[in-house]
Amino acid sequence: MQQLDFSSYTFRFKNSENKVSIFDEIRKKFIILTPEEWVRQHVVRFLLEEKKYPKSLINVEKVLKVNGLRKRYDVVVFKNDGSIDVLIECKAPEIKIAQATFDQIARYNMTMKAEYLMVTNGMNHYFCQMDFENEKYQFLSELPEYKI
Repeated sequence: MQQLDFSSYTFRFKNSENKVSIFDEIRKKFIILTPEEWVRQHVVRFLLEEKKYPKSLINVEKVLKVNGLRKRYDVVVFKNDGSIDVLIECKAPEIKIAQATFDQIARYNMTMKAEYLMVTNGMNHYFCQMDFENEKYQFLSELPEYKI
């Protein structure tokens, strides 16, 4: 897998039936390693190691309903009260982040109501803070660290 624009992290891998898998600390199982999964696992480590979010507040790849359709989010970080702090959309490194990606995460966030959004393909990272009152978001230079 290619080097991403994150710090260097240590991962556990296994090879089975000519497929490489990576261990997901959140889901507590090995997941087949795809370019998007490589990005997702870097995001999880970034949240844990750089931003100090507790593992117990991070959730990976769960289904949600958006306008009656089943969708799947990549990573969510909850607040202690159960509301959503950060919603993260991961793309494979070769996928260019375009307006459609922001539209996708904005649609998800109409349901989820996260305070912060992150969109990344592992090479480019975008962070936003929601302004629900004015129905817009403001770009940030980085994601804030975990605060109790």
